[in-house]
Formats: sequence, C-alpha cells, structure tokens
Amino acid sequence: MKTYLPLLTLTISIFGCKKSYNPEITQQDIKDHIIYLASDELKGRKPGNEGDSLSALYILQKFKDAGLELLADNGYQYFDVITKVEAGGKNHFSIDGKNYILNKDFVPIGFSGSRALDAEVVFAGFGFDINDDSLKWNDYKDIDVKGNWVMIFRADPDLDNPLSPYTSYSNDRYKAMTAVDHGAAGLLLINTADFDNKDNINKIKFDQSISSVDIPVMQITRKLADKILATTGRNTESLEKLLSTKKQPASVTTSQKIRAATDVSFKKVTTHNVVGMVKGTKTPDSYIVIGGHYDHLGMGGQGSGSRKPDTVAVHNGADDNASGTAGVIEMAQKIADNPLESSVIFITFSAEELGLIGSKYFVNNPLIDLKKVKAMINMDMVGRLDSLKRLSIGGTGTAAEADSILDFTLKNYDFEVVRNPQGSGPSDHSSFYFENIPVLFITTGVHDQYHTPADDSNLINYPGEEAVVELVYDITMVYAKSNQAITLKKIKSKQPNMSRRRLKVTLGIVPGFTSNVKGLAVDGVRPGGPAESGGMKKGDVIVAIEDEPVTSIYDYMYRLAKYHKGQRIVVEVERNGKREKLLIEL
Repeated sequence: MKTYLPLLTLTISIFGCKKSYNPEITQQDIKDHIIYLASDELKGRKPGNEGDSLSALYILQKFKDAGLELLADNGYQYFDVITKVEAGGKNHFSIDGKNYILNKDFVPIGFSGSRALDAEVVFAGFGFDINDDSLKWNDYKDIDVKGNWVMIFRADPDLDNPLSPYTSYSNDRYKAMTAVDHGAAGLLLINTADFDNKDNINKIKFDQSISSVDIPVMQITRKLADKILATTGRNTESLEKLLSTKKQPASVTTSQKIRAATDVSFKKVTTHNVVGMVKGTKTPDSYIVIGGHYDHLGMGGQGSGSRKPDTVAVHNGADDNASGTAGVIEMAQKIADNPLESSVIFITFSAEELGLIGSKYFVNNPLIDLKKVKAMINMDMVGRLDSLKRLSIGGTGTAAEADSILDFTLKNYDFEVVRNPQGSGPSDHSSFYFENIPVLFITTGVHDQYHTPADDSNLINYPGEEAVVELVYDITMVYAKSNQAITLKKIKSKQPNMSRRRLKVTLGIVPGFTSNVKGLAVDGVRPGGPAESGGMKKGDVIVAIEDEPVTSIYDYMYRLAKYHKGQRIVVEVERNGKREKLLIEL
C-alpha cells in the first residue's frame, strides 16, 4: 500500500485543484446551458413554478462552482409576484330565484371587484361613449344606468376591418371604466356571435395588472342574456344585427332584476433573482452589472404573453432568454478566473416577462450602492445572430464614452451593428437607466418563434452567440478599467407604446406597469416633457386626472385620451405619503 500512496496523493492533488468549470467562453458550454434551461423538464421557467426553482438552482450552482461571492440570501434575492387570478367560492348568479352555474353560464372577469349586487339590468349596446371629431356613438345617451347592472356586447361592430375606428374603444377594461363613469353598479359582458359563434365562457385570466374596478364585472352567455332580454321582446341576435347594421345606439331598459356576486383573488408566488459578485482588483467599490432574465412564459395560454395564446404547450424560451442567461454564466466564469479592475455583479432576473419585476425589485432593494455602479449591460435574446451578423446595441446614448468604447471593441468583430441611444426599452436595463445608471442592451433581435412554443435550443446560432458574449466581455473589460470614466447622459426618451389605443397627448412618463400601489407609479419622467415641466417626479403615484380617479395604467390611458394638445389639466399625485395637485400643459 505504501508503494502507491505518493501516486494516490498526487492524483488527489491534481483533481482537487482542477476547476469544475471551463473559464473560457465556448460554444459547447453555451449550448449545454441553453439545452438544460430550455428543456421540457423546466416547463417554460414560469416564476413560482418548479421550473423556475430548478433553473435558478442551476445558475446558482454555476456561480458557486466559479467561486463567486454570493449576495443576498446565499445568492437568492427573494420577492413575491402575482401570476394569476382565481375565482373564489362566493361567485353566484340568479334570476327569479333560479341559480346559474359558474364557468358554464357566467364567469367573473379577472379585473372585477369582489362585489354583490341585486339590481335591474339595462342593455347598453356596445357600451360606447365616443365623441371624437370623426366618430360619435353614445350608448348611454338616453338611458339611466345609475345603480343598475349594465349589459353590453364585447368587442365592436366592425371586427373584420383591421382599420376599424372602434378598436380603441373595444377593450373590456375601457368599457368597464366607461360604465363606472356613467354610474353603473355592475357590468355584464356578452360575446357577439361575430366574436364567438359558439358562445363560449372564457376562463378567468390575469392581464398583468392587479388593479381592479370597483364594481362586479362578469361574462355571461348569450343564452342567459336572452333570458334577461325576454321582457323587452328582443334577443341578442336581433340586437347584434341592428347594432352592426345601423352602427348607432339601441339601448333598452329590461326591468329584469338579477342577483349576482363576483369573488376574485390574486395568486401570489415567491421567486428570486440570482446574484453573485467577483470583486475588483483595483477599485472593488465600483461596479459593473452584467444581467439577463431567466424566466419565460411557462405553458403559455391566455394572458401569458404568448403569441399563440390558444396553444397550451411548453414555451421553452431558448433565445428568450436562456441565451442571455447562458451569456451571464459564461461571463461570470471567465471573470471569476481573471478578475477585472472594478467589481462585477452578475444577476439573472426573474419575472421580467411579468413587467421587469425582478430588476425593479433589485434597484429598489439594492445589495450594493447603486451610485457606485458605473454601468449595467443587459443580454436579452442574443442567440439568433442571422447570416448578416446583425446585432442591436441599445443605450449607446446613456454614457458619453459609450460610442468610443464600442468603436474600440467592435473593430475586432464583423458584426453589422445598429446602435440605439435610448436607455429605456422592453427589458431589464430600463430599471437601471431610471436609477441614473448608464446601460447597454445587447440583442440579436426578435424572430418568428418569439413568445411561441417553437423557441427551441436547436434554432440557436451557437457560434454566433459565442461571438456576441465575447464582445460583451471585451466591452466589460474596458468599462471596468479603474481609470475609465463612464459619464451618465440623460436623453429624451420615447414614450412607450402602451396599447393599441393611440393617445392624442402624452405626459412624458415611464409608467410602472406592475406597481402594487393603487394608482399609476411613475418610474421615470422624460426630460423636457409635460410632466417634468409641471413638477412631476420619479416615484410619484398618479391618483387622479381632473379629479377623476386613476387606479392603474388602464385608467391613466382612458382618462388621458379625452384631452388634446395645448390643454391644461390638473394631475393629482401622491408623494411621500401626501397628495399634491400639479398643473400640466399637454
């Protein structure tokens, strides 16, 4: 035995010193990461689900193997998100003492308040109150709906027309707010035969906003609606035909009483960002943040964000954003092996698909001093470099030195680069930009498989992604040099496109889409815009426009749509626990 001890000791020594990871950025490692993260086993990495936990564990283990200093709770930064809305046990619907069946005859709408109402029903056509220069239609003109149920058709009378002038007014939430403004105490929605000839009851769904209206809102079948309309001698078929043909109001009081209640609740789940750090060799108290989100759409379906909402299947999200996550892991391993002059924070965010929630949580609950962050570089969808090698780099206008650094690093690559100066955008870098941190947003762009079950690992351009991640590494090296100044530049941000509804005016704010406050949180204010000129600040919560309540982004768009350029309006905000009224010229 003694003869073999030196050899055994040497063998242990060799294997004990061997790294459990490859510190170089390689196609094979990128492929291994993506194949696992985009596997069917993880079922689309939806926040709060098992696949979410498994993918976070995988990332955490890679950070541990590379020897990163794990931040927060051993590498996990926990937070809660709302992922779905559910029907409670108090939902009911009855006419003349006869009870009807939940999910067969009626269903509460996801943004409904939990309320009970015993009142008469008034039929109000499509629920329009339109008073535009080129279009006028008011279903409420000759009826009194105060304190009553209002029953209306969903959608609009011109569904086959892609340029329908009614599209802006056909959203369920918009119609609900119109009903509330006219004094309705409850709202019943009916699918037109043109919209759904099978008269299906739609499943209750979460529309990514926890804001509810203060009245009960439910969908009922046309068969049930016909029972209510029986007292008028009309039915849904004749009324739909009349409204679609004449395109003018056909409202009527039914004198039929119904007794109904809605009961909805939001499901909250816990998820986590995964956070690690490699300390800098010269200026450890200055930081570069490298990030990318690891969550995706789960099994898809209605309300998930899937571009094929009728298909329930694993949305693997290989490019969106297993590719960016793989890039973060590869960068972490390389920099851990050879630390840079500044410290580098590596973060994979959860709940990006639900509204940048993970990155917003990080900047609102920072684990480092954000004032010492030199820049944030975000990789989102970096796996589909095309044959022309087109690469988009956003945020180039947020640092005075960005373009010169990119010129220096890009000379070693043959990318066809499109530069976008904007610091805001539909990914996690926005959360950092609105904390006055320079950003870069690296992406190879969208494609036909985006947000569908077809975004699979076999479609990734692995040599292309390797080159992209190498470029990000080269950029990071320059940014991290202790003598490299990174100077913030605030640029005029484009107003986000929040919906199909075209607003005639804008306040010039960046809205907080998933805020837990009652109102519309202001995540950013555009320099020189109406809001800034009127005294609005980042962190304000808009609670009213012209004394009309604002409880969500939907209310905000609905209220603002009534006004025109040049008008002055009073916007009430909540700031530091106090309310303040601002005069803003649009």
